[in-house]
Amino acid sequence: MWRWLVVLTPGILLYFSPLPLLRPDQRHLVAFFVATIVALIAQPMAMGACILLSMTALALTNTLPPNVVLSGFSDPTVWLIFTAFLFSRAVTDTKLGTRVAYLFIRKFGRNALTLGYSISMSDLILAPFVPSDTARGGGIICPITKSVAEALGAKAGTESGKMGGFLVLVAFHTTYVASAMFLTGMAANPLMADFALKIGHVEMTWIRWFVAAIVPGGISLLLIPLLLYRFYRPASTDTEAARVHAREELEQMGGLSLRERRLGIIMLLVMAGWVTSPWHHIPNAFVALAGVSAILVTRVLTWADLLGETKAWDALIWFAPLIMMAGELNKRGVIQELSRSVFGYARLLPWSVALIFLALTYLYVHYGFASMTAHITALYPGFLTAALATGAPPLLAAFVLAFFSNLNAGITHYGTGSAPVYFGVGYVSQSTWWKVGFLLSLVIVVVWLGIGMLWWKFVGYW
Repeated sequence: MWRWLVVLTPGILLYFSPLPLLRPDQRHLVAFFVATIVALIAQPMAMGACILLSMTALALTNTLPPNVVLSGFSDPTVWLIFTAFLFSRAVTDTKLGTRVAYLFIRKFGRNALTLGYSISMSDLILAPFVPSDTARGGGIICPITKSVAEALGAKAGTESGKMGGFLVLVAFHTTYVASAMFLTGMAANPLMADFALKIGHVEMTWIRWFVAAIVPGGISLLLIPLLLYRFYRPASTDTEAARVHAREELEQMGGLSLRERRLGIIMLLVMAGWVTSPWHHIPNAFVALAGVSAILVTRVLTWADLLGETKAWDALIWFAPLIMMAGELNKRGVIQELSRSVFGYARLLPWSVALIFLALTYLYVHYGFASMTAHITALYPGFLTAALATGAPPLLAAFVLAFFSNLNAGITHYGTGSAPVYFGVGYVSQSTWWKVGFLLSLVIVVVWLGIGMLWWKFVGYW
C-alpha cells in the first residue's frame, strides 16, 4: 500500500494543483509522467503492468488521444531495443557468450591482473549484441566470474576472498563501461539517441557513438582493473587453477556447434550493417530485425524460443509508452519550460563550465535511482535541454549525458540491474562497494570529461 501512496500522491497533487509555469494540459501530462517514473522506482507492480495502467489512464482521462498513447509502438527505437534483447537470448541459449568468456580466460588469465582484463574483454566483445547489463553482466559474466573465483579457492569473508572480490569488482565496473561504448550496449541507449534527435536535432548513429566512446572507453577499461588491483589487491596472484577451470569447461562444451557458427556469422553481418548505416540508410532497427529473421530462418532459435524471452516482450510494452510520453512532453514545450526554470542559472556560466556542472549533477543524482532507464527517462531530456540553452554544442551535450547515463551505474550496489547480482555474490562488503564506486567515479570523470573532451574535439564533435 505504501508503494501505491508514493506513486499516486505526487501524481494526484500535480494533476489537480495549479502551477504557474504550465497550462492544465501540460500539467496533467507531467502528473502522469512523474507518477509513472516513481512507479518504475517504487514498483508497486511489475514495470510493464505499471506502464499499462498509465497508458490506459492517459486515454480514459483524455489527457492524450488514444492514437497518440499507442504511437510509441511505431517508433523504430522501441524495435531496436526489442530485437537487441532477442540477440541476447540467442547468445545465451547457444552458449556462445560463455564460450567467448572462457576462451579469454584460458588464453590470457596468466595472473590476477590479466585474469581481470580477460573478464573485462569478454564483456566488451558481447556488449554490442547483449544490450542489457543485467543479462550480460548478471546472466553471463557474473556466474563465470564466481565459478572462476571458486576454482581459485576464494571464500567470502576470508583472506582468500580478496581474489573473488577483485574479480567481481572488475567484472562489475567494466560492465557499465562496455555498455557506454556501443549504441546497442544498453537497452536505453537508443532511447537517448531518439531524445537527441528530437531535442537537439543531432543523429547519434552506431558508428558515431562507437567513435566517440572508443578512446575514453578504452582508457577506462585499461585503468579500472589496474586501479582495482591497487585498491583491492588479491592475497594470491596465482591463477593457474582458473585457466584449468576454463579449459575443462571448454572441453565439456566441445567444438563450436552449428548454431554457434551460424549465430556468429549473423552477428558479424548485423554489426557490419550497423557500421555502414550512414551509406545504405537502412535504420538500425531494421538491420537488427533482419538479423532476428536470419536467426529464425537458420534455426538458431525457434519462434517458441523468442516467445519465451519475456524480457524482450516486457521491454517492448514499457519502453514504447515512455518514449511516447517523453516525446509529448517535448512537443508540448514542457521540458523546455521546466528546464528554463530549474536550470536558468546555468545560462550565466560559460557553456563548457555549465556542461561539466550538469554532467556531474546528472552522474551523482543516480544515488537516488535504482534503474538507469528510469533515470534516463526522467532526467535526460531536461538536462539535455538545459545544456543546449547554455550554448553547448548539441552533439557534444547529447554524448556527454548519454555516456554518464551508463557510467553512473557503478556508484552503488542497486543503481542498475546487474549491481545486486554482483553484490549478492558476497565477496565485497557494502561499505567497500560504495567506497570503490565513488573513487572510480572520480577516475571516470577525469577520463571522460578530460581526455574525452579532447578526443571529441579532435573528431569534430564540437
